[in-house]
Amino acid sequence: MELRHLRYFVAVGEDQHFGKAAARLDIAQPALSRQIQDLEKELGFMLFERLPRGVRLSAAGKLFLSDARRILQDVDEAKRHAKRVATGKAGTLRVGFVEVFSWHGVVPNSFRQFRRRQPDAELDLQPMRSIDQTEAVRSGRLDAGFIFTLAEPEGDLARLPVARHKVMLAAPQGHPATRFKRLRLRNLRDVPFVWFHRSANPLFYERIIQGCIRGGLSAPRIVQYAADHATALSLVSCRLGVAFVSETARWQCPRGVKLVSVTDLDIPVPIYLIWRKDNQSALLHNFVTQVEAVAARQAAPVQPEPCSSRTCTSATTAKAALGAGKRPSRPSSISSKDR
Repeated sequence: MELRHLRYFVAVGEDQHFGKAAARLDIAQPALSRQIQDLEKELGFMLFERLPRGVRLSAAGKLFLSDARRILQDVDEAKRHAKRVATGKAGTLRVGFVEVFSWHGVVPNSFRQFRRRQPDAELDLQPMRSIDQTEAVRSGRLDAGFIFTLAEPEGDLARLPVARHKVMLAAPQGHPATRFKRLRLRNLRDVPFVWFHRSANPLFYERIIQGCIRGGLSAPRIVQYAADHATALSLVSCRLGVAFVSETARWQCPRGVKLVSVTDLDIPVPIYLIWRKDNQSALLHNFVTQVEAVAARQAAPVQPEPCSSRTCTSATTAKAALGAGKRPSRPSSISSKDR
């Protein structure tokens, strides 16, 4: 049995006449009659009662007509849905992202644009570390991922640069590190640090350590490790120490935490969208194109919000914290009594 048999049968069943149905289907009446006979032979029962003028559905034919209509509707719906998937208008796109990058900028704006342009598509978002996203994309568990990496891409992965941030120091409000007009790494000797695990990003870990050594902070005093930015910021707000974070942390800074630029720590935080080169999904292709457009519009460096108790500090706020008209001291490092 083929779909054309069902279509022929439905036409004859609705018209109750071979001639009218043949004209509607644009085929010869004898050919249509043979097709219906073949269908009845395959089913093993009569679908029509032949009359002097036209035909009449048998009891079995009436039931079969209802089911045939439903089957054809399901087939047409499946065809429409498959076509939308093939053209990138429907389907499921699985995208990973680092949580700290989802608060502002290219990442959330890309998600919003995707929702607007592909309202019938499902966006499956999965927050995870960059190193885990890379493996998930490579294994096919993710279609794409927004990651931070300093490494060159593997041969099976494509990547698109979408943003570039800098490393800043998160410190509790009133901490001595916030009093410097030009904070340097050597000023942070013996200061307690909340650090990140090397396994999270080995290359970045080494870059940070090397940068600290070059700046005179040869052995950061690590008192606590954190799994991610959110945890690090939380521990900083508890005054357990200071932490190096991406400047994008400004969009989720807890109350009582300030971000301070470190003059001699110039390590980029490049953000990429990655995907498998052999992933032929039209939905993924559309997403990559949209992300590229969003990134181009937002190519300018991220600008800080007006300073407040919840955002980054500046020389002005540092001065205000010490009292109007009182100039902050400029020690070469933070003394033990200040910690």
